[in-house]
Amino acid sequence: MAVELCLLLLLLFCGSTVSEVQPIYKPPPGTLDFGFVPAKTYDTGAYHEPGPIGILFKIVHAFLYLVQPNPFPQDLIRKVAQQKFGNTQGDYQKPENVVLTLQAIYYEIGFIVSAALGLLFILLLPLVGLCFCMCRCCDNCGGEMHQRQKKNADCQRSCFATFLFVASLIISIGVLCAYAANQHLTSQVRGAKKLVNSNFKDLKVFLNDTPAQIDYLVSQYNTTKDKALSDLNNVGPLLGSRVQEQLGKEVRPALDAALTMAGAIRETKEALENVSVSVEVLQEGTERLHANLTDVKMHLSNTLNDSACSAAQAASTCNIIRNSLNQLNINANFSGLPGVSSQLAKVNDVLKIDLSSLVQKGYAAFNDTPDLVVNQTKNILSAVPYIKNVLESIGSNISSFTKTLPVQKILADLTIYLTQSEAYVQDYFPLVEQYDFYRWLGCLILCCMVVLIVVFYYLGLLCGTCGYDKHASPTTRGCISNTGGNFLMAGVGFSFLFSWVLMIVVVLTFVTGGNVEKLVCEPFEDKTLFKVLDTPYLLNQQWKNYLSGMLFKNPNINLTFEKVYSDCKENKGIYTSLHLEHLFNINEFLNISMYTEDVALRIEHIQINLSKIILLDEIGKENLLNFSSSGIDGINFGAYLTEINKSVTKVDLLSFANDLEARADQLPKGALENALKGHANNIRMIHNQQVVPLEQAMSTLNQSIRLLKRTSSELMVKVKNVISAVNAAQLLINNNASLVIVQETKKYMDTIVGYFEQYIDWVKESIAMEVAACKPIANVIDTAVDIFLCSYVTDSVNTFWFGLGGSSIFLIPAIIFAVKLSKYYRRMDTEDVYDDVETIPMKNTENGNNGYHKEHLYGIHNPVITSSVEQW
Repeated sequence: MAVELCLLLLLLFCGSTVSEVQPIYKPPPGTLDFGFVPAKTYDTGAYHEPGPIGILFKIVHAFLYLVQPNPFPQDLIRKVAQQKFGNTQGDYQKPENVVLTLQAIYYEIGFIVSAALGLLFILLLPLVGLCFCMCRCCDNCGGEMHQRQKKNADCQRSCFATFLFVASLIISIGVLCAYAANQHLTSQVRGAKKLVNSNFKDLKVFLNDTPAQIDYLVSQYNTTKDKALSDLNNVGPLLGSRVQEQLGKEVRPALDAALTMAGAIRETKEALENVSVSVEVLQEGTERLHANLTDVKMHLSNTLNDSACSAAQAASTCNIIRNSLNQLNINANFSGLPGVSSQLAKVNDVLKIDLSSLVQKGYAAFNDTPDLVVNQTKNILSAVPYIKNVLESIGSNISSFTKTLPVQKILADLTIYLTQSEAYVQDYFPLVEQYDFYRWLGCLILCCMVVLIVVFYYLGLLCGTCGYDKHASPTTRGCISNTGGNFLMAGVGFSFLFSWVLMIVVVLTFVTGGNVEKLVCEPFEDKTLFKVLDTPYLLNQQWKNYLSGMLFKNPNINLTFEKVYSDCKENKGIYTSLHLEHLFNINEFLNISMYTEDVALRIEHIQINLSKIILLDEIGKENLLNFSSSGIDGINFGAYLTEINKSVTKVDLLSFANDLEARADQLPKGALENALKGHANNIRMIHNQQVVPLEQAMSTLNQSIRLLKRTSSELMVKVKNVISAVNAAQLLINNNASLVIVQETKKYMDTIVGYFEQYIDWVKESIAMEVAACKPIANVIDTAVDIFLCSYVTDSVNTFWFGLGGSSIFLIPAIIFAVKLSKYYRRMDTEDVYDDVETIPMKNTENGNNGYHKEHLYGIHNPVITSSVEQW
């Protein structure tokens, strides 16, 4: 709750806030899940998009960069702020102050020159207008209502009209920019009420949400406590399974090897029995096969001695068959193979003891490890109530400590302050809107001044262009053309009257808005403004760090505006951002080491004895040794494999029978052919009834012999390795199990303590990143400076003077072109007269008054000049 206290104090300093959606909490990896820290959503976003007028803002920014391209003068501002200027004249004449003044002038040289030009405009333009009027009253400066006609008069008139139109168009664009900026500022001021209300709403949500977050952190201690108590209540099974898992790394492979050897003994017995039976079958079978093949050869020989074989057609075939009779004989001889009865008898003696059952007893004894641990950890269960009381006291201490802080009172005071502030804003906002209306009206009047001038120029161009008759003389111009000239001169007159007023407003807003943009808005955007504020001893000559001195009354704490703003911009917790550990150290508040040490001491006194576990007794070991000396390694495997690799007969009887039948088909039809085919069928029957069973017996013998060969290979070494592994595992249980138990007990203790450490780490992480996340504090600064001051006010003001100033400047060329052009549109009193023959203007000196005389022709006032040629 102390974190909450400091948060609320900061909010008092900030005044209002703009908030955002809080990030979703992701619990740290581990066995405990503390859920998500409750977080509310906020309505306000600290971002402003100006819309289409943003193009004008960018143009004004580019113009300001041309006027003031120098970077933000950090060192100059620091020195000026730290420099003491007294009231005496001598303080300002000190060398260091003079240098600072010159540096400031150098930085502001662009604004100074521009303002000087504006002041020159303000002073000279009314003076020039006064002189211009007096000059015209004396029939000078274009005041004489006489126009000398020139050959390029039409070209000059067109050029003056074009230039005036272009100038008027530029003036119109400038006044439109000023009007748009004026309207934009008014609309933003009116919309600020909604933003303010949204800020107050988010601030209330922020205040109400922070205590709920801290209460949630405190309540999650029960999750840790319940998990620790659950593990303590199951200390036997949990610790026993841990001990069993560690011992099993040595015990299980040893028992598995012994069990594998027991299976090998059974397989060896089966293999020996198969060898004994197979050899007997093969011996008897080969004797019968030999007798039958001998009988077949004899009958075949008798058949081939028949007179039919003497015929020319059968003689060669019979000779071929007679020569192949020697192939009908057995190939493998199994009568000389040694027996395995002695080995089989010894293996049967070994199997009288059930080694597998002995190994299974070892498995069962080892699997009872958790039960042994349960029976021997009952002293821990007796200590569970004490540990439970300790854990309950920790939770009570946390809850009682949070209640000692006057959080509710602070919340109530802040709520009252917030309500009063909101009421104050609501009461005075109409006054702000009223003053903004006066400002809007004044700016609108300034725009109307320019519009009035431009309207006169446009009307003058319209009437003058439409009413101009190039065939009419200057004294006979029409009423519309004359009206156009009068409009132009009216525009000139209003230009002299209004231009200096416009320029005064432009200079004042230019100097103010331009410097705010360069000295506040731009350095705020790149955070250089914060670096200036963080200068040691700048804001307070006694404090190295102003922010820490103001919050903690300790200026030596390294707490800077830039760091706080950056952390809040990243939405870190206010505890981390403001370094509130100097006010309230969360580590001391969450220090429960003395309690965990007590719990650890209770657990470390566990004494467990596993000597009752017998993996394999001496009978089983002796049984393994007897198997290794059973003599299977003395079997002559080479003799067996030699005979097994042979075929039963020298020739494949089926192939021989088929070949015999094919040769019989080559003989003439008769008794000989039929007899040979009968012998072929007899050979096939012998193969099926005698050779096939013999081949099956040979396959069984082959598998058994090879199994026995693999089993007997280094059998003594294998048995000794199994016995050594079992002895090593038994030694580990008898002598080193205590060390394993101590290690696992320590790990178990670390697990119990780790629950609290995980809770503490989660609380720290939540307080640092989620509880009272200070993104709203950064938002309120962004809203006040970046959005309201810079985007709403400064950009609009700068765009206003940019448009109005451009219009004022282009009034000068417009005045010149309007005066020149009005001469071509207005009706003159006198004009030049040309001779119709020689077209040479001649001056009549007899009429006086510069040779002009007046004469009424057809009721039209028209001056006539007589030619001196007529006098000749």
